[in-house]
Amino acid sequence: MANEYSYPLEFDWTTEEIVAVIEFYQVVEAAYEKGTTRDTVMTHYKRFKEVVRSIAEEKTSFREFEGVSGYAAYPVVKAAKEGQEKIKIMKKN
Repeated sequence: MANEYSYPLEFDWTTEEIVAVIEFYQVVEAAYEKGTTRDTVMTHYKRFKEVVRSIAEEKTSFREFEGVSGYAAYPVVKAAKEGQEKIKIMKKN
């Protein structure tokens, strides 16, 4: 997925951590653009949480990502946690 914005990343993360965060945000993008599955979201969210451990850091990262992309990560994660198997989020204008 080509985008014209930067993902919210930290300079002290390893390459593996950066990849995990980018892949999670790509899953969020997919949830809006074409849809995804609960398993895909939860797999990538678990890896994201290994990098972004605290709730405060997660909220900050989600807010920064939404600010640059227009995609809100929280509704995607919430739908997956609630057990929704197919996840397709409608983007608010």
